[in-house]
Amino acid sequence: MVLGSDKIPKVRRSQGAYGKNDKDGFIHRSWMKAQGFPEDVFDGRPVIGICNTWSEITPCNSHLRELAEFVKRGVWEMGGLPLEFPVSSLGETQMRPTAMLFRNLLAMDVEESIRANPIDGVVLMGGCDKTSPGQLMGAASVDLPTMIVSSGPMLNGKFRGRDIGSGTDVWKFDAEVKAGRMTQEEFMAAETGMSRSRGVCMTMGSASSFASVAEALGVALPMNGTAPGVVAERQRISHQAGREIVRLVKEDLCLSHFLTREAFENAIKVHAAIGGSTNTVIHLLAVAGRLGIDLTLDDFDALTQGIPLLTNVQPSGKYLMEEFHYAGGVPGVFSRLGEHLHGDAPTVSGRSIKEISDRAEIYMGDVICTLEDPVKKDAGTIVLRGNICPDGAIMKPSAASPELLQHTGPALVFEDIEDYKARIDDPDLDVTKDTVLVLRGCGPRGYPGMPEVGNMALPQKLLAQGVEDMVRVSDARMSGTAFGTVVLHVCPEATAGGPLGLVRTGDIVKLDAKARTINVDVTPEELEKRTNPAMDNFTPESRGYVRLYQTTVEQADTGCDLDFLKGGSGSDVKRESH
Repeated sequence: MVLGSDKIPKVRRSQGAYGKNDKDGFIHRSWMKAQGFPEDVFDGRPVIGICNTWSEITPCNSHLRELAEFVKRGVWEMGGLPLEFPVSSLGETQMRPTAMLFRNLLAMDVEESIRANPIDGVVLMGGCDKTSPGQLMGAASVDLPTMIVSSGPMLNGKFRGRDIGSGTDVWKFDAEVKAGRMTQEEFMAAETGMSRSRGVCMTMGSASSFASVAEALGVALPMNGTAPGVVAERQRISHQAGREIVRLVKEDLCLSHFLTREAFENAIKVHAAIGGSTNTVIHLLAVAGRLGIDLTLDDFDALTQGIPLLTNVQPSGKYLMEEFHYAGGVPGVFSRLGEHLHGDAPTVSGRSIKEISDRAEIYMGDVICTLEDPVKKDAGTIVLRGNICPDGAIMKPSAASPELLQHTGPALVFEDIEDYKARIDDPDLDVTKDTVLVLRGCGPRGYPGMPEVGNMALPQKLLAQGVEDMVRVSDARMSGTAFGTVVLHVCPEATAGGPLGLVRTGDIVKLDAKARTINVDVTPEELEKRTNPAMDNFTPESRGYVRLYQTTVEQADTGCDLDFLKGGSGSDVKRESH
């Protein structure tokens, strides 16, 4: 018999509130009955929290209230009690200065909401870039039975008879306008067609990357990462999740049962194969830190050697998430990767990775390609080190120009984002296609929040000449929908004293992605003499969450979590409220 099954009664966590026949039990039950719940729903059945980031100001998640009703159907069907509760919602396209600043705040909200309330398991409903990672971080620190239901990608964007991809085509159109090859009127006409349904970016942006990786981690059902947000299959996945979370509670299968070292290795390899967002690197490091799993930046490079790009989806490929879904989704990628994955890793579906892989069907071979004939040979994450990034920096080779992966050129330094915006389109700017654009002051502490500005738009005068890519280096992030030969997450950031702050305009920067190095051609003695304006001029905010964040945030190479949030506190709460 399995501990937690219906044959061996187990005192569930919720019964610490609803199972007592004293004043405290009276209070817990009576006020809940005000919502019309019948007497017997507090009889010891699993209580499932539905942790919802629905918000009208987070467009990607604006349909999660509707999807929550389908989760509830499944919970009721299996004899559970579903209780929906809200947490902070982070609208990637709406929040300033960047949603990443508030990911850890959401994680705190989720952790304390789960721990404080009398629930036995939880379904995390998110989707927009930082919502699902923040939710999973918080849930990992509590470690109840948990699973993810994502909001799903938008339908394909449409413009003048062709598909367009959210984010990816925005960057392309913006460059075309600056180059004089697209009119302002044409640019504005694409706006409505870009986002024509609810859901996350339909390119392989940060949201779709993490939703897909959640399948590889074993904490989401098959096809969770790809089913469009507005189709019936997304509703069926939600319904099935309601069923499965009750089973997980009955079998006492907590989040740590699935989130093992092997699960993270599977996630990293799948992330490479799908051409996933560089933001996923930070999020996986942060989640691993909550569980005490030894995961390092170097694992993302070492584990993806020999894993090519298999998924032909923008920004690294041609198609969009709809085609990826109809071609076979993440299970199809499992099938292509085969023995590269830990096939015996369990998932919340009740099936192992191999069992899911064995059932996978692939319908469009040019969307989910083979190891022998991939979309691109180079995928995964390149981890660079050198005298401007002693703790590491990363590149996404599938989105880069191959001819620029080995490059030497003079630096053009921008002290912060305002300096960049003020000068980048100056016709007198001293810049050529060989110049290396360097942006600093945009790390987690300095901006604050580490915004998605690392894929700096190229100078207007070079765009007009037909230049399409340049080497760019920064301590910032970039959108998962973006592309280019971009060195990101330089650690330590300049504001934290990193040597990126010592680079000067005219210094020669040498990038060798094959050798995994990036250096500035300046002697250690000369660097020692220089000052770091990004650090010297930094003053943390005086109050509120931002001050807490700036004084405790870790660097990108360890996940940008707050230093005091690593690890977990468990689910036990001993004291009553009255």
